[in-house]
Amino acid sequence: MADTRLPDLAGIEAAAREIAPHMAPTPLIRSEILSRVFKAEVWLKNETVTSIASFKLRAALASLIRARERDGIASAVTSSTGNHGQGVAYAGRLLGIPADIFLPADANPVKAAMIEAFGGRLHKIGEDLDVAKDAAKAHAAASGGFFVDDGDDPDLMEGAGTCGLEIARALDGIDAVYVPLGGSNFVSGLGIAVKGIQPDARIIAVQAKGSPAMVESFHAKRPVERPCDTIADGLMTRIPPGLAFRCMIEMVDDAMLVSDEALLAGMHALMESAHVLVEPAGAAALAGAWERRDEIAGKRVVLVLSGANTTTDLIRRALATPPLFALADATA
Repeated sequence: MADTRLPDLAGIEAAAREIAPHMAPTPLIRSEILSRVFKAEVWLKNETVTSIASFKLRAALASLIRARERDGIASAVTSSTGNHGQGVAYAGRLLGIPADIFLPADANPVKAAMIEAFGGRLHKIGEDLDVAKDAAKAHAAASGGFFVDDGDDPDLMEGAGTCGLEIARALDGIDAVYVPLGGSNFVSGLGIAVKGIQPDARIIAVQAKGSPAMVESFHAKRPVERPCDTIADGLMTRIPPGLAFRCMIEMVDDAMLVSDEALLAGMHALMESAHVLVEPAGAAALAGAWERRDEIAGKRVVLVLSGANTTTDLIRRALATPPLFALADATA
């Protein structure tokens, strides 16, 4: 099983080498429209173009590659709201490791279908991720499978952190990086990498108001349990994970909440101004930055677009929601 060491920059650099044969770096592109609207230099790190349309492939690959080398695992088991499950299923297929994926009963149908398409054995159980996680752990214990813990696995966090490594190596003088916040392994790993190379860069985590546990925990500096009620399944966490939360306290400069309406408006804005489709969680960085646009003016800012696994219903809702800004604002 994975150890409980703290992830670090050297581990992230090693993870980048380990996953390189299986996935290419994702684009980091300056957005002219967003830069004009924000009166800043705005760059988009587009994680929607991986094989699973999410950053989660980085994390799953690093965890499974290292577990296979360390323990010779025969199978993998995990719990997920969808994107992490896709990552484990896809990485398992690449590495020849069968994967059982446990999702909440009402999981995103697009993500559930993709898990099965990638060869994952799908199990739907419980009302939220924490119930699914308990079931997955029990299954792993009974079957002898390796449990891929999305929150307490330093290998997984170092894999996720390779996104930050790409950002910090490609772009100098970063003032701030806005990152979607779910269970905090992504923002924590990314923060370790970015700050390891550019210590003055600020890392801002953005979560949905309907799932505030991580943000409230961050500001309280202790774990706080909260219920989840948001359209953004990728931002849901009811109970903060131990290791990832510890790293978040050390590596994240601030954490904030945005409404579901702002996430839908952010989806609309990204489709219109950047021609990028994201799921609600993938719009969190833009929604958070927009709320703090006065602070961003004149700075070099990176917005991480974490995933694009959304449903047609949510796309319709996003297009029916006025965007965060009008395109005319770019030339005003």
